[in-house]
Order: sequence, then C-alpha cells, then structure tokens
Amino acid sequence: MTNADAIAPNASRLLWAGFTAILAAGVGFGIRGGIFANWAAEFGFTGAQLGAIGGAGFTSFCFGIMIGGVVVDKIGYGKLVIAAFALHVLSAFITFGATKGMDQALAYQFLFWGMFAFGAANGTLEAVANPLVATLFPKNRNHYLNILHASWPLGMVLGGVVGWVLGGTLNWGWKAQLSLYLLPTLVYGFMFFGQKYPKSEASAKGLKLGEMLKDVGILGGAVVCFMLYLFFKGTLAPLVGGVKTATILSAAISIGLLAWIANLTKFAMGHWLLTALFVIHAMVGAVELGTDGWIQNITGAILTPNEGKILFVFTSLMMFLLRFCAHFIETKLGLKPVGLLFVCALLACLGLNLVSAVSSFGPALGALLVYALGKTFFWPTMLAVTSDRFPRTGAVAMSLMGGIGMMSAGLIGGPGLGYAKDRFAAEELAKADQALYQEWKGTGDKSKFLAFESVQAIDPTRLEEAKKLDKAARSEAQAKVVAADIEGNRHTLKVDSFIPAAMAVAYLLLLLYFKAIGGYRPLTVEESK
Repeated sequence: MTNADAIAPNASRLLWAGFTAILAAGVGFGIRGGIFANWAAEFGFTGAQLGAIGGAGFTSFCFGIMIGGVVVDKIGYGKLVIAAFALHVLSAFITFGATKGMDQALAYQFLFWGMFAFGAANGTLEAVANPLVATLFPKNRNHYLNILHASWPLGMVLGGVVGWVLGGTLNWGWKAQLSLYLLPTLVYGFMFFGQKYPKSEASAKGLKLGEMLKDVGILGGAVVCFMLYLFFKGTLAPLVGGVKTATILSAAISIGLLAWIANLTKFAMGHWLLTALFVIHAMVGAVELGTDGWIQNITGAILTPNEGKILFVFTSLMMFLLRFCAHFIETKLGLKPVGLLFVCALLACLGLNLVSAVSSFGPALGALLVYALGKTFFWPTMLAVTSDRFPRTGAVAMSLMGGIGMMSAGLIGGPGLGYAKDRFAAEELAKADQALYQEWKGTGDKSKFLAFESVQAIDPTRLEEAKKLDKAARSEAQAKVVAADIEGNRHTLKVDSFIPAAMAVAYLLLLLYFKAIGGYRPLTVEESK
C-alpha cells in the first residue's frame, strides 16, 4: 500500500482491522464445514437439514449487511462493530447449547439460531468493511477489496486445519474446535477500538437515503424483496402454523418493503445495470459460498474425509494468495474487472466438472486449482464494480449486493446442494438395488428444496458409519451404499457447474455493453447522476 492510494492516515490499520474481522467469519465458516459430519452422526441430521443450518448463517448475514448498510452512514462504523462483536460472542453460547443425546428438533434449533447469530455478526462487519475500504482507497478499489476479502479464504484455511489436525489427529470435540473463532474476534475488536472513520463520497456530499437508493429503485428492490420473500416463507412456516399463512405473510412483508423503497425513491425504476449485477451476485453466492459449504464434505465422500480436508485447505490457500494479485492481473494482463469476472466464470464451470470426475488425490489437486482460480475474484470484484459504477449509492448498494449473495447462498446454494446430494445418492442406490434402498432409506423428514420433488434420503447416521469403515471392512451392502453416495456427489457438482456457465454468458453481455459505451471506468457521484 502506498500513501497515494489512501485518503486517511489510519487507512492501513482500518484495512487490516476489516481483514481480521472477515478472518473471524472465515475461521468459523471453515470449522463449521468440517463438523457437519459430527452433527450428522451425533444428531442424525439429513443433508438437507445440515444445509438449512449452514444456510442460516448466510440468510442472517443478509439482515446484518442490509440493515447495517442502510444505517452505517447515519450511526457510524463504531457502533456497528460493537454490535457485531456482541453477536459473535452470543453465537458461541447459543450453539454450545446443543448437546449429545438431546432431542433432534431441539438440537436443530440451537444450531440453527447459533448459526443465525454468527451470520448476522458477519454481515454487520461487512456492512462496515466493504464501504470503508472502498472509501479509503478510491483509486484502486478492486485491488484493496480483494486484499480485504483474502482474509475469508485464509480463515477457511485456518478453520480447515483446525478440523484436520485438532478434530482428526488430536480428536478434539466439535465445541472445542468451534470456540477458536473467538480468538480473531478479540483481535478485530481491539484493532477497531478508538479509531476515526471517513465518510463515503455520497455521504460526504450530503446525499440522503432516498437519493442513495435511486439507482437501486424498484427493479433492484424487487430482487432484494424476492430473496426476502423466500427467506420469510421458509422461516415463518413452523412459527405461524403452516406454509399457506407463511406465504401470505412473507408476500405482505416483501410487497410492503418494495412499496417503501418506491416511495422513498419517488418511484425511481433504478438502473438496469445495478439490477443485473444484483441478479448475477445471487448466482455468485450460490456457486461460491454454497459450494464452499459443501465442497469439503463432497470431496471427502468421493476420496477420503482426510483428503477432503486437505483439498479444502489447499483450495482456500490458493484463494488467499490469488486475491493479492488482482492489481497485477488488471494492470499487467490488461483484464478489467468485468473481463476478469468472465474468465473466472469459465474456469469455475470447468473446475466443478473436473472435480466431479476425480478418483484420486493428485488429479483432485489439479481440478480444485482450476476451481479456485475461477471462484477467487467473484465476490470482491463484483463489489468493486458496484462501487465504481454507482458511487452515489454510498454503502447501500454494496451492502444490498452482499446481502443478496449471502441470502442466495443460504436459500439456494447450501440447501440446494444438500438436497441434490440426498436426491442423487438415493436415486443411484435405488437404481442399483431397489430393495437395498428401501432398507437403508431414512425414517425422518423427506429432503425438500423449493418446488423440486421430495425425496427420502439414505439414513445419514448409517451412511456416515459405513463411510468411516475401510473398504475391505465394508459389507457388500455398505459398499453399494457408499458407491451410490459417491456417484450422487459427482452428479451434484455437475449440476452445480450450470450456475457459473450462466454467469459467463451474463459477463460476456456486460463486456459487450461496456465496449459499446467506450470502455469500463470508475465514475464520480456527479457522473453517475
């Protein structure tokens, strides 16, 4: 970092404070991904249930970042940091309420709401860090936002190592492993304490919330409200006595919020480009974070659990290192942000298909390297494009975009991949031996996802027990079940690759648009009116 890059004397400390805050989120996320198998064995959760628990951390992130993004310029960064710190600590206490032998439904509630509090803390922190870094480094936002978000994969590396070494070799319990994310939480609290913060360009020019929201408008608001509708529909159903009532209430909340946005912006339609970026970022959340939540579990099932952990750490480490290279790629290779996103989407699609075909550790390293190259720059570069092209939105558009991405990961990516694993594994086993499927299918709730057909998953507890056995020690029936699970995981990754394929098409269209208007460049508040 050079002095010419920053607009405040404490820019370096604030950048690394934000880095450490997102690091805490990554550590918690990485550890949780490694203990899904513990929760399946201890409480008998299906893949869809585990996906829903993991998804709670994504959906609650949405509320933290969206609400935080709306109020941050008014109440200040410091108060949001305190709120996030408190939620991170509270999350640990709630999650640790789940104990072995507890009723499954009660354990699910502890884990779900513990994850919810954790995600809300992470979202609140990103409502601080993203606009703060974009404001501190206006001349090179893409580079510094990628540095900021390099902490996420580093956190996943550390979380993966915790699961690999402490959870595997040293046999630590899942609660002891999970508590370690509190260490970087204490560090970021100290680094943010007592600091002065700059205002965003929009806030410094005195723009009110209604003005900041005009580029979002009715079109962008509709994307946000649709994601909230999906969230409330699933969350309210068990609380209000049924899906029908929840659907009506969710629709009323979403329509009411959209009407509020329309009134606040004086019925501005919003900019089509920002709406398109919102939709694309929903796909980013599903393919990047949704897949990250399951990739360790999936590769561990295809190969071995230990190899799955190693591969997860390897992929995350590659992401960490690559995110420091965004400036080099942009200046030396000549790839502007949208061009970089297009290349990444192609690589992510290819990488997922390559991973689906691996059967040994060596080729898996190569396949996951391609996948890592693809997914590395999605999130921070999308934020940089939004900040570059829509500066008058201040912190709002970046926060809404982050919320949409996390909401998509929680509602579509995580649960969708969990459902796909359940469905494809069950279909493979039924195709190979229908009688064996009837014997091994679970007795709990069916696996469900959106409007797709419900399926009775293979009993998760028996499946995990069979997977822990050496190949030679498995019975013929256990070998068939594990083989079906592996094929189900392969099919899941192939289906997952359709998302970055669609993203590649969208980025290509944006490349053509920017070429038609004279090229991509950042705008000022005055230029963006």
